[in-house]
Amino acid sequence: MDRFSEEKCIMIIAGETSGDIHGAKLVSAMRKRDNGLFFCGIGGRALGEAGVKLLMDASEIAVVGITEVFSKIPNILKGLRVAKKTLKTLRPDLLILIDFPDFNLHLASSAKKLGIPVLYYISPQIWAWRPGRVKRIGELVDHLAVILPFEEDFYRGHKIPVTFVGHPLLDTHASPQNKTLNRHTKDNPVIGFLPGSRDGEIARHLPIMINSARILHRKIDNVKFLISLAPEVKRTYVEGIIKKHKTAFAFELVADSSEKVFERSTLVVAASGTVTLEAAISGTPMVIIYKVSPISYWVGRAMIQVKHIGLVNLIAGRKIVPELLQKEASPTRISDTVFEMLRDSSGLERIRLELLNIRDLLGGPGASERVADIALGMM
Repeated sequence: MDRFSEEKCIMIIAGETSGDIHGAKLVSAMRKRDNGLFFCGIGGRALGEAGVKLLMDASEIAVVGITEVFSKIPNILKGLRVAKKTLKTLRPDLLILIDFPDFNLHLASSAKKLGIPVLYYISPQIWAWRPGRVKRIGELVDHLAVILPFEEDFYRGHKIPVTFVGHPLLDTHASPQNKTLNRHTKDNPVIGFLPGSRDGEIARHLPIMINSARILHRKIDNVKFLISLAPEVKRTYVEGIIKKHKTAFAFELVADSSEKVFERSTLVVAASGTVTLEAAISGTPMVIIYKVSPISYWVGRAMIQVKHIGLVNLIAGRKIVPELLQKEASPTRISDTVFEMLRDSSGLERIRLELLNIRDLLGGPGASERVADIALGMM
């Protein structure tokens, strides 16, 4: 890979779909300020379309869970080799890391030895689990750009340079204008299912969601079901799972934009992750679910330092929406929870208003621009 000597070079690493999208916005914001920048790194479709020279597709190394990582070890090691070699040969002027901590902190160590400054955007959630990593972050990272309000105080408490830049979702998710719940919630509700953005997550969550829909269909007349199709997921893959779990009713697949699902849904059932924050920003009541392998779950529970796993509940500091994890994320439990929420229209409206208050805690639009200023200042 070549770079012109006069070009400033930035290496950017995003190992997951949401990080890929936020990274692409950052690249665009930086190019608005300096069109002569050269970008390379690891990411997905969004970073590629933003003009980043991809060394490897992020889908080859993305993984959730402790036991699930074993199947990806060869690809992860390959990714580290490629990225470290590029650091040595290109000597970029800045390394930008986005989330994906286990991979990215290894790379930060290599950059530190080479004297390459490191900006960490969307920091590891070490305040939630494995807090011992904070010392390592302090040693390897030159500046943190954090997107959750309480993270700034956490890192400042450990004397790490940090800036709260706001959440990048606010750049693309407009504030709902006088959105109110469907007045006929009890008569013709629409339930949206968001099973995840990776094949593994979908394989775990979608069958459960389909079976919970089967139960709800027996309980509620005129209920409709939507399934969100993340940009990186093949429609045929999701259709295959639906076909395997035959139902007497149809699911409508909604591609690319989860916002379309939120706009149309009375309530959503969503796999824990960034999408739950998107639902909150849109004021859509939800049930958060998640399943991983039993070993991953029990090891994770032993390390987790917080009461909730849902970002919405974490930011609020209390439980606003239900969380159903592992065995609790069963078709019966999910359908019962959804049914009871739908029966309480005033309760749903209260949840909607509490979720919209989350917007006020997230800083406001302009996160990408603020990070771009930090990045260019570090070069």
